Amino acid sequence: MNLSTAAKSLLLLGRCVPSVKKNASKIIVKKLELDENLLMYFNKDEVYYAHDPEQQCKSGDVVLIKELPEKLTIHITHEVLKVIYPLGDITDPITNKKVAALRCGTVCYRDDIEEVDQIYGQTKERFNYKNAPARGWQEDKKDFSHKDSYIKYQETEEEQPYSVPR
Repeated sequence: MNLSTAAKSLLLLGRCVPSVKKNASKIIVKKLELDENLLMYFNKDEVYYAHDPEQQCKSGDVVLIKELPEKLTIHITHEVLKVIYPLGDITDPITNKKVAALRCGTVCYRDDIEEVDQIYGQTKERFNYKNAPARGWQEDKKDFSHKDSYIKYQETEEEQPYSVPR
């Protein structure tokens, strides 16, 4: 397999952000770019539009995308293969434990928090993952990611709930 074929079959992992294109999702992929003067790597965001006719990914989801053999449009060059992690439901790939939070650079697992709760007792403010409703239960209440959105060009007095800033 030559280099150009390998580059075409490359899979990318990125985060879905709000998009105004029909049947497409906007995916931001973080890459490292070498600064030749400092000889240090810095984060660089690359934006891809991926074909997603089933609307399977929502804003905040971590998805796997693959380049299409031919471009659908000028902008749509990739396709969404699958949603790896829905928003707020991250699994550590090494330990296969559910992640609760990242505190001071250390990963906190849900199992560890439950063990601490058994020893010291659960506080009233703690989030209960077992009784939490599935994602999407607030559609049309506080979650409008399933609605058609448009680009917000100017600030007006009227309410614009489905607008996406430029």
